[in-house]
Amino acid sequence: MEAVKDYTVHVDSKKRVTLRGAAYQYYNVREYKNGCIILEPRELTVPESISVRTLSDMDRAIANFKKGDVSEAVDFSDF
Repeated sequence: MEAVKDYTVHVDSKKRVTLRGAAYQYYNVREYKNGCIILEPRELTVPESISVRTLSDMDRAIANFKKGDVSEAVDFSDF
């Protein structure tokens, strides 16, 4: 595969590297013992469904609410 960009970067005092004209905002980084670093672009997406665990937590919260087993009201008057 041919390189699209080829340039030299340096690590700053906070151990960061700047990517010029990066196509993505998020990357998965894999660093190897030999010094190679692999960056794979990541796109954050909305999950297609709600997990079973989350649904069961919601069901339990509603059941507690219906039983009156709730915490005291939060006072937002200071805000």
